[in-house]
Amino acid sequence: MLRSATGLPFDDIRNLVAQMPGPDAPARAAAAARQGQLVKPPGALGRLEEIAIFIAGWQGREIPQLNRPTVAVFAATHGVAGRGVSPYPSEVTKQMVATFTAGKAAVNQICGVFGAGLRVFDLALDLPTPDIVERDALTEAECAATMAFGMEALAGEPDLLCLGEMGIGNTTVAAAIFHGLYGGEAGDWVGPGTGATGEVLGRKVEAVRAAVARAKGHLDDPLEVLRKLGGREVAAIAGAILAARLQRVPVVLDGYVVTAAAAVLKALDPAALDHCLAGHVSAEPAHRAVLERLGLRPLLDLDMRLGEGSGAALSIGIVKSALACHGGMATFAEAGVAGA
Repeated sequence: MLRSATGLPFDDIRNLVAQMPGPDAPARAAAAARQGQLVKPPGALGRLEEIAIFIAGWQGREIPQLNRPTVAVFAATHGVAGRGVSPYPSEVTKQMVATFTAGKAAVNQICGVFGAGLRVFDLALDLPTPDIVERDALTEAECAATMAFGMEALAGEPDLLCLGEMGIGNTTVAAAIFHGLYGGEAGDWVGPGTGATGEVLGRKVEAVRAAVARAKGHLDDPLEVLRKLGGREVAAIAGAILAARLQRVPVVLDGYVVTAAAAVLKALDPAALDHCLAGHVSAEPAHRAVLERLGLRPLLDLDMRLGEGSGAALSIGIVKSALACHGGMATFAEAGVAGA
């Protein structure tokens, strides 16, 4: 990470955001021109054509390829879970990480179908962040360092990065971030998560309301919202999204918690998510509204709310199909077919 003139950790992050590159315009133009020459009516493949052109722009070549798709799952624990905001205990987080490692979770199966690698990042599972109702989740230095750690998701040089998470209590944290960034009432952003209903859901709404009220006065700075109300996995995902942009690697976002990290970056720079696709819209009630605010149209709508990168991983098949059609179809000239 670059060092800023002030030496403040968040200034380092802002410096990186200021350096974000855009897509390769000539490659996008060439890919769009190729789409117009393929043996099909113009626009007949719908969003598959858009996806191919999108990937071409970020890979910088007319005919992009997908050889190393990677799903990165970040796992963390949260002090706010002690308030009974989830029907599951915090121990489930560590148990699920073990399930990922054993290859027995849903995301493992989906990755296997599409030939994607899976990396799981344990973010100090034995050390929950403080309860955000009472204290900041992270210091500025801790938040920036966790974002830097998330950048390690790019170490294997993926050509498509799908982002997921695991952490009991983290839909509470995500709802607090959205409430902090977008306002409204706490209940606007709180949903069942892993199945919260009744009194559990009520405690979740109250925790989000109280946490954001405690952070009042700092909500105009997205990075402050992240460190005060977020968690380690959210900070790490934000770092991974930023690192992918700096390396021009396209990103697929999973559900509600992952888009909380994306929302922080979008609030820092309106163009921060130009390299991102939304893998799916979650069944978490507020996720659709969040995607609209982020300007992202989901690839899938399957009523999924599992997390762990499952929706993003499932969308790899769509991206692969888009690139297969883009690169493998004949042009009108090659096929000897009369064009329009």
